[in-house]
Amino acid sequence: REALEPAEEGFYKLRNSPEAPSLIKEGVGGVRFLLSAEVSCIWNQGDRLRRVHLLCYLPSLATADRFSQILESHGGKLKSDGRPILGMSAQEVLKYLLEADPRGMMIPAHVWTPYFGLFGSKSGFDSVEECFGEMTKHIYALETGLSSDPEMNWRISANDRFTLVSSSDAHSLPRIGREANVMEIPENEFNYAEFTRIIREKDTEHFKYTIEYFPEEGKYHLDGHAPCKFSCLPSETKKLKGECPKCGKKFTIGVLSRVQELADRPEGYSQQNPIGQRHLVPLEEILADCVGVGGKSKTVQNYYFKLIEAAGSEFAVILDMPIDEIKKIGGEMVAEAVRRVREEKVQKIAGYDGVYGVMKIFTDEEREEFTAKIRGRQNSLF
Repeated sequence: REALEPAEEGFYKLRNSPEAPSLIKEGVGGVRFLLSAEVSCIWNQGDRLRRVHLLCYLPSLATADRFSQILESHGGKLKSDGRPILGMSAQEVLKYLLEADPRGMMIPAHVWTPYFGLFGSKSGFDSVEECFGEMTKHIYALETGLSSDPEMNWRISANDRFTLVSSSDAHSLPRIGREANVMEIPENEFNYAEFTRIIREKDTEHFKYTIEYFPEEGKYHLDGHAPCKFSCLPSETKKLKGECPKCGKKFTIGVLSRVQELADRPEGYSQQNPIGQRHLVPLEEILADCVGVGGKSKTVQNYYFKLIEAAGSEFAVILDMPIDEIKKIGGEMVAEAVRRVREEKVQKIAGYDGVYGVMKIFTDEEREEFTAKIRGRQNSLF
């Protein structure tokens, strides 16, 4: 409320102030903010404790206030956490959202995550209808989460009518945009109403593609037990009866297993005329893999900001910047790394039970060969 002012209908921009970054431009080309919140619902249903995270969108501060007031009037404690925990069902919260404003939109968050995902193995459901009942008609989209991508979700025909979106929680600046949605909206239609219409109607003409982690990089892709550093594929889980072979305790059933459990289509199934997907590795991770050090090292950060300054954004570097231009700034190895990411030629060490997966672009031998080849060249550490 203090930092934003209205822009296009339902969108906000930073107030004009000395503190506003110079990169924020007037007009459609600048950054816009959409009022949203994530809430955590915990309730009992069907003799089970259910825990589901929900994304809520509204077009104005006034209706956001109204939504907060309605939740508080039903016992919601909203000030204790950035993601409030509500002792209400998902169906109730959706009802209250639409009561605050019929233009409100709800999207179940990271639907496959074992904890707090609608389809999660720990406390979720086997269908959207089981969770939302008669209110399912007001659900238009599902968020895939880091550990799944659209191709995995296409295997469940019951979910075909839902638009698949990808989003990122903003834990820190490098985490913003690790997953995102790419749309093309005409300037005269650039507003909340058109944005939500594209999602509601699954408009593939305007919704171009989602930007995804490789799902193996998500921290709940495989089944496993983090304390014992053990992970396995769904086929092995069945043989082990879901028990860690090292300690005997039940391990966490990941996203891949849950998708296979609910799927009625084979692996690799492709929808006709789907919203596209592009898998990326964050730029810091790409650069770190080039030099074999951490992403926060001085060398990595130096090249990170040089590339962003030249291209305009991290997405522009990874998606659009000509390889030759990347080579001029970052050197031959960085250019090759970005090319491999664009072509999805990476080695994947899958995550499990809260442990992030690792994407390897180069083998140790390849890195040594590149380093030896370019050693001594000026202005090119990579």
